[in-house]
Amino acid sequence: MKQILLFVLLSTSFLCPAQVITTPPAAPPRTMAQWEESEAITIAWSFYNNNNIRAILREIVREAREVADVIILCTDSTVVKSHLQSNGVDISSRVKYVHTGINSIWIRDYGPNTVYFDEVGDRAMVDWIYNRPRPLDDASPVAVAQHLGVPLYRTITAPYDLVHTGGNYMSDGLGNAFSSNLVLDENAPGSSYSISGWDEAGVDNLMYQFMGIERYTKMDNLPYDGIHHIDMHMKLLDESTLLVGEYPAGVADGPQIEANIQYVLSNFNDPWGKPYKVIRIPMPPDGSQYPNNGGDYRTYTNAIIVNTKVLVPTYVEQYDTTALRIWQEAMPGYDIVSINALAIIPYSGAIHCITHEVGVADPLLIVHERLGEQPYSAPFYAVEAKINHKTGINTAKIYHRLKGETAFQSVAMTQVGNSDKWVGEIAQQPQDTLVEYYIEAVAENGKTQTRPMPAPAGFWQFYVNKEPTEADNQVARLSQPFPNPASAITCVPVDVVHPGSVSLVLTDVLGRRIETLHDGWLSAGPQKFFFDAAGKTPGMYFVQLSDGHGTQTMKVLVR
Repeated sequence: MKQILLFVLLSTSFLCPAQVITTPPAAPPRTMAQWEESEAITIAWSFYNNNNIRAILREIVREAREVADVIILCTDSTVVKSHLQSNGVDISSRVKYVHTGINSIWIRDYGPNTVYFDEVGDRAMVDWIYNRPRPLDDASPVAVAQHLGVPLYRTITAPYDLVHTGGNYMSDGLGNAFSSNLVLDENAPGSSYSISGWDEAGVDNLMYQFMGIERYTKMDNLPYDGIHHIDMHMKLLDESTLLVGEYPAGVADGPQIEANIQYVLSNFNDPWGKPYKVIRIPMPPDGSQYPNNGGDYRTYTNAIIVNTKVLVPTYVEQYDTTALRIWQEAMPGYDIVSINALAIIPYSGAIHCITHEVGVADPLLIVHERLGEQPYSAPFYAVEAKINHKTGINTAKIYHRLKGETAFQSVAMTQVGNSDKWVGEIAQQPQDTLVEYYIEAVAENGKTQTRPMPAPAGFWQFYVNKEPTEADNQVARLSQPFPNPASAITCVPVDVVHPGSVSLVLTDVLGRRIETLHDGWLSAGPQKFFFDAAGKTPGMYFVQLSDGHGTQTMKVLVR
């Protein structure tokens, strides 16, 4: 089957005038993040005999064409146009058609990925071997590249062959990416689709050469997610924020999802060396059932960000209301649009699975570590950003206001030397206030971009601290250990408010030190420490945290 698939892929390539390249680029490109500016999204018009799924595709076109082009892969555009027009979708502009053979609607998995050379320079696309026996789907990226007029790099021939699927991949646009171990399983020697057979180092090397991925984080596959695609329970909202699906305690994939997230938080930081921020969103039941007892794998993370819109799958109002609120709070200013996904979720996919973004040809990149809480006594608040465009940056500004005010004030940013680093200062603000701000940049060719993209409707915010108290000066705060009572591995959560030295010990009821959990410097952010209650004499113990500003104590009962 591998030889047949390879022949179909190669034979399709020379039939198409698109520039198809099966060796790595001369230098690794930068893969776009899914929240960056999109020229278009692609969908595949299949499932012709399923009216309910066709309605989902139709609503995606209706909503997405307001903020981007929609490229529809199909075998007969007349049929597609007729359906869209008869259902009131405006196709007079921004709806385009690519005539190509397709096997399925799952374009997220087989569609090409946008990359840029020299960070924001020439655009290209990268296509992997699709991990399904659907040769028409696997060949369709050539038609997309031809339509866009961009070169297509394909990982289809040894020694550069790589099997992968878009639903099991997300990147922050800065060289960091996430997947489940499925990418290792399907590329291992002897697997169904792998030609060469790769270990983890081999997979990582190919992802670096073709897509510029320097840190590739993989997580354990989930027991009840049959396809093992991380977009079914996770999504990167920006460089520092993970949206993570959450089940009730002990239900379905909840324990493994939590273990995976704790693994990520304990071993990897965001691009600025800080712990990732995690936002939880419920995984709704299918009636009263979850995937562990036969329910569909309903998810709210399987959404697509299309410039200033977010298309979110929905199911039942009882649960949808909470999920949409969480999305709106996580992405202020974005237009959060619900699309009923009940017809498609039984096939183990939702909105993200049947869409794929295409990055713009002329990206203006703005990357900013958003400000956290600021001291009231600071004379100003420094705002730094990486801003880059192929023609150079003409001007950059910070716009800011206090929460409740209408008008934003602007502050010019200054380029640092000839680098892509720009800095500006927001003047001192009153204590105990919330400051809202965004960044705007204008390229030398006149292109303007804001971050967040929907600014001024969307913005970041930071809190200006009140007069500090002794509690505010604490280096760290101790939380309740769990499980408690304890009989095996026990977790001790610590929230490090300010970087500093911390002593964390386990004592008995007489105050005698039984075990040192940590003694030394800690960086700011949530931390977790562990001790093994197995083998310890049953009874009451105390976890004590000392940070130079006092001692905090929690009881632990060992059984």
